Amino acid sequence: MADKNAKNPGQASGAWYVDNSCIGCSLCAGTAPTLFSMSDDGSVALVTKQPSGGGELALAAQALSDCPVEAIGSDA
Repeated sequence: MADKNAKNPGQASGAWYVDNSCIGCSLCAGTAPTLFSMSDDGSVALVTKQPSGGGELALAAQALSDCPVEAIGSDA
């Protein structure tokens, strides 16, 4: 489970986040490229846009579910 106290810096403010357990696999960025992106050095993922609406929420939830290290979290 993602730790809200260990969020990667540089993310969009809001309920969804990626924590420091991210291994940089880029699965989330592939699943929801409008919501997640890789850091400049490619080492970790970041939430670049908070999801809004059913379609984006479904994509964010899919990324959370598929994350191999459970680095994606939501306080929503």
